[in-house]
Amino acid sequence: MGRIVVESRGRIVIPAEVREMLNIREGSELEVEVVEGKIVLTPVRILSARDLYGIAGKESVDLEEIEQALGEES
Repeated sequence: MGRIVVESRGRIVIPAEVREMLNIREGSELEVEVVEGKIVLTPVRILSARDLYGIAGKESVDLEEIEQALGEES
């Protein structure tokens, strides 16, 4: 992957090709760990409902089922 240089205040620049591969953009959060003497940066992924849409395949639910489920929670 190449080498990077630690700049003032400990800053590093992640190469563009790595950022693109991992979909890291300005404002992305990364977890930092030290594992066996190595610095490991892991992107923090926040899932939205849109990310999960369709993951279980097609489902059919009618209004009565929804109302029953909501009624059972109360």
